[in-house]
Amino acid sequence: MFLARLPMTMNGVLMTLYIVTVLGRGYGAAGLVGGCVTLGMALGAPLLGRCFDRYGLRPVVAICGVGTTVFWIAAPHLPFEALAVVAVAAGMLSVPAGSLARQVLATLVPPEERRAAYSLDTISIEATFMIGPAAGIAAITAFSPTWTLTALGVLFGGTAFLIWLVNPPIREGAGKAEELGPRPPLRSWLTGRLVGTLLIAGGALFVLVGTELATLAALRANGELGVTGVVIAVMCAASIAGGIVHGVVKRSLPQGVLMLLLALLVMPVGLADHPWWLLMLALIPTNLLCAPTLAATTETVTRIAPPQVRGEAMGLQDAFTRLGLAVGGPVVGFAIDHSNPEWGFVAAGLGGLVIASAGLLHRRTPAPTPEPALATATPHGDQP
Repeated sequence: MFLARLPMTMNGVLMTLYIVTVLGRGYGAAGLVGGCVTLGMALGAPLLGRCFDRYGLRPVVAICGVGTTVFWIAAPHLPFEALAVVAVAAGMLSVPAGSLARQVLATLVPPEERRAAYSLDTISIEATFMIGPAAGIAAITAFSPTWTLTALGVLFGGTAFLIWLVNPPIREGAGKAEELGPRPPLRSWLTGRLVGTLLIAGGALFVLVGTELATLAALRANGELGVTGVVIAVMCAASIAGGIVHGVVKRSLPQGVLMLLLALLVMPVGLADHPWWLLMLALIPTNLLCAPTLAATTETVTRIAPPQVRGEAMGLQDAFTRLGLAVGGPVVGFAIDHSNPEWGFVAAGLGGLVIASAGLLHRRTPAPTPEPALATATPHGDQP
């Protein structure tokens, strides 16, 4: 899954550079295509998750792998208009490596060890973001954009084939849906608690993308863009350190508290945006909570969602996080454009708090009565 995530961290920057340098379009046009891909991923993640629940891993990964490979091999030969049209479909067919990894961990790891496993998975994500974008930029700089996008398509196809070949378990038993019993109705498991958890996850990604955007804007405004790589590397290292601590401790803070701290700690960062090393130090506290918040989100979703619908629940988690990314960038960017980078950090924190507050309110919604399929397992009403 680490290898499968690498090309996903490259595709955004490579598509942007291709549209700007080769097609001669602006960054707004590149953002439009990127937004269409993100929208497609958000729409497709729950649908693909439901297909995983119903048909298993191999058929879905095979279709997604072929579709993604074809798109990236064809991309350098398409005009801008065609790219924009097929971007949504390409996003919907992206192999959901993140949700697959979480399903595999939920199947193979005992519940009492899942905090450590999900923390390790989040640390792995941070590592891919430290490697992938830099490798993509180096490749498109050293070789032609056509060759680089084609190679990216081959990489997507190769990693999809590896997942298909290994065929890791994504649910208990032999992987057949009927072994877990009938699929529970949607309203029985998509409760206020689960919706609240997903909203908090979207709020966390709103904060993270807003923080990154405000950081870049602050460095650019102060003429210090040359140290961007160092600052981002320290942010990732802080997140990894937080993930290690979260995975090691026996008892950690709940998802809602972690999210609130993540948002609150980013708001005063703009007061220390110059020089760059002071900004870097000010960003460490909020980034320490990045990996723990994401790991706690996955742990909560796994605990709430029944095994029969785990794929769809993980897909919904992907959808909400991608929507948080899609909304956070424009909102924080608007705040920066109409004020200054310092207010970008405030907008990132406030927006995250608003979304998280809505999530916390939803989590207070009382759960429905247990479904009949679960009640029949204990006919005398002696379930805990």
